[in-house]
Amino acid sequence: MSVAASSTRSVVRFGRTPKITRHLRKNRMTQLPIPHVNILMREFAPCRLEDHYYSTLQDNAMYMTYVHESGPRPPPRSVRLTYDPTDPYTKNRYNPPVGGSQLGKKPPPPSSPENAIRLEKISIHSMLKDAISSRSNLLGLIMAMRALTGESYKAGGRHAVDGIQIVRGKKSVGGWIRPGIPVGVKVDLKGPAMYDFLGTLVEFVLPRLRDFPGVIMPPSSSSVNSPSSVSGVVSFGLPPSAMGFFPQIEVNLDAYPKPYGMHIHFVTNATGLGAQNRARALVSGFQIPFVRK
Repeated sequence: MSVAASSTRSVVRFGRTPKITRHLRKNRMTQLPIPHVNILMREFAPCRLEDHYYSTLQDNAMYMTYVHESGPRPPPRSVRLTYDPTDPYTKNRYNPPVGGSQLGKKPPPPSSPENAIRLEKISIHSMLKDAISSRSNLLGLIMAMRALTGESYKAGGRHAVDGIQIVRGKKSVGGWIRPGIPVGVKVDLKGPAMYDFLGTLVEFVLPRLRDFPGVIMPPSSSSVNSPSSVSGVVSFGLPPSAMGFFPQIEVNLDAYPKPYGMHIHFVTNATGLGAQNRARALVSGFQIPFVRK
């Protein structure tokens, strides 16, 4: 047996690091070099649903929701004389509004191509009751959301990306939720990641759900002045069985301890009266089904 072979075997036997490895480990850099310019990751391929919105859906939604106004709108009527902020006797006095909340009575902004309805973000929220007893139970949900959305904190040089956010309790509810304890996770999707998730949802998940007739709409007799009707947000939930239908989860389903349900919120820029109806018209253009019972 040669000397080189015996020395190599002795290194492996006693777990010692070879000299060349020790030399590289000693002289390696402690941190990666920082470039002198800001690197921003862009999409490397056109997004099909985003092109569909700007080529077809934007014009159709503006045509469906257009309200013609012959002249300029009158200025809003002042219902209360405001206190003079420079008067020391009324500077810190509480000025209650008159007539209750005016949120459900404000008309929508004038229709124009600049404020055409659009999808601003998709918010995904999931609550896990087991996280109240042990916060380590959130690890499976966090990894599932990260695989599902592909979002991480400040990824791709985008400093506005918050990644997977942990939802914590704000107040005590029935003695089992306390302020500050983690109860779930949420993630906000914008840009191409938003349209990629939407395409996966309508092409792979919703057609495979057997008990999903569509997003249930309120009855026609419901009030149009409620806070939900003027918010411009379309929300619905998916059962835990739906998570296994996402291709990112289905390819490695055994890596997650259990399936998790989720709530999906489509946030649009619609405001004022009829905002939720305009949001439904936009979301239905992305093949999200609706049903009225």
